[in-house]
Amino acid sequence: MMDGRRGGRQTLLPLRSIRQLSNTVSCWYCDFKFMAFNEPLFRFGRRHSRYLRVWFSMGIGFSLAAVFGVTMLILYQLAKAYLVYAGGNALSGTSLFGLPFLTTGMNISLSSLGYLCISSVICIIVHEFGHALAAASEGVQMEYIAFFYALVFPGALVAFNHTLLQALPSVASLRIYCAGIWHNAAFCGVCTVVLSLLPIILSPFFMHGENPMVLDVHPLSPLSGYLSANDVILSLDEFHIHTAEEWKQIITVLTEKTQLLTSGQSTEIANVQKSYCVPDSVIEKSIQIQFEGYQTNCPNELIAFVPATCLDVSKYNVGGKKFNHEKIEVIHCLNAKDVVKHKKCAYNSVQTHRNSSACLCSEEESCLTPLQLPGLGWVEITYSSLECLNRGRIFSSDNKHTGYTEGRCLQTFVFVGDLMSMSHSIHLTSYRPRLSIYFISHLPDLLEKLFTCAFHVSMILALLNSLPVGPKLH
Repeated sequence: MMDGRRGGRQTLLPLRSIRQLSNTVSCWYCDFKFMAFNEPLFRFGRRHSRYLRVWFSMGIGFSLAAVFGVTMLILYQLAKAYLVYAGGNALSGTSLFGLPFLTTGMNISLSSLGYLCISSVICIIVHEFGHALAAASEGVQMEYIAFFYALVFPGALVAFNHTLLQALPSVASLRIYCAGIWHNAAFCGVCTVVLSLLPIILSPFFMHGENPMVLDVHPLSPLSGYLSANDVILSLDEFHIHTAEEWKQIITVLTEKTQLLTSGQSTEIANVQKSYCVPDSVIEKSIQIQFEGYQTNCPNELIAFVPATCLDVSKYNVGGKKFNHEKIEVIHCLNAKDVVKHKKCAYNSVQTHRNSSACLCSEEESCLTPLQLPGLGWVEITYSSLECLNRGRIFSSDNKHTGYTEGRCLQTFVFVGDLMSMSHSIHLTSYRPRLSIYFISHLPDLLEKLFTCAFHVSMILALLNSLPVGPKLH
């Protein structure tokens, strides 16, 4: 925002000394004015005016294109709203200017408000710095910089002498008016570059893209009894996890496969429908209950398992077309954490094509598979503590026993339930400290969120200032 000060003075520098700070406070408005940067910015702008004019001339082209784009977007939204209203249907979306990416991904929490406030201050400074620098390159010195708070809205402005602004050529004035939008757009580019280079910038202290690390587990999360902060997730079922984004993608894939299995639309048994060779001695000691409808009633958080053949595990899907409850008379309630330690008896697709009649289970073992209930996914999660992995990495670098060392760190547990709710109940980061220095674990996540939020805020600020309402001088 620029403030053109009207008046008859022909010079921006007062002949008498003034205070360097001036504040205004009222019941609905307060501001903080300072002039400490007037001279440094003016000298810098005059010294490099030739290059700055080229830079801000580029901003004129971008700003005009932005005004045209925003105008077309508003007209499109108005036409869309009219058609929806004429058709008697409700609007399907409420995102700003129909751009959901500006408002998604930020949960309204105390930390999100903190990122939003810091980003807003940074983006406003960048915006006003553009106006001040463009004016200095044209020989106009600002009178002061002010930060204000009106009602609940923070903001900032730079004040110029209105008479000198009016005396400038139209192109020079346009460079000053468009400088704020141009700087916000340029700052979006800076944020994008920083986010892209962040793994390289932090590489001396963090590894990126190897395995996601747990930053926080919600107290009500179903994983709170298994995972804790600074644990590293290595795999989901047979999928190796490299980043936090892969965690979400694979959970989505597993959820879709689970839905297909429970609806009888898929015969795939790998990765979702598990089967294990369980010794007969363990089965004899297990709790056995009768299967009644869709109820299993296994006590003490035990998981229901049913006998299966190596080649047709999917026929035990509850709720699907292949399910036949008459074939399931007894359910074995077993501890899933113990069952997953045994070898698999269901082959993957490659092995099945090679030898469709083979089975891994011996005569003293029986093939059991978890009873797949509607809406409940089954997933094996393999993880390790950060300290154990780092200690093993240092040990293996000297002794060349990487596989052995990492194997000692691995732990596996089984989650049975709503996979999507489970995935959103923990906070992951794709960065892992090279050393077990826990207090810096949140630094990459903090920087990612800050620059992502700053990108969105700067873009919104550029769009709002591109609204076709004419140049504003307050």
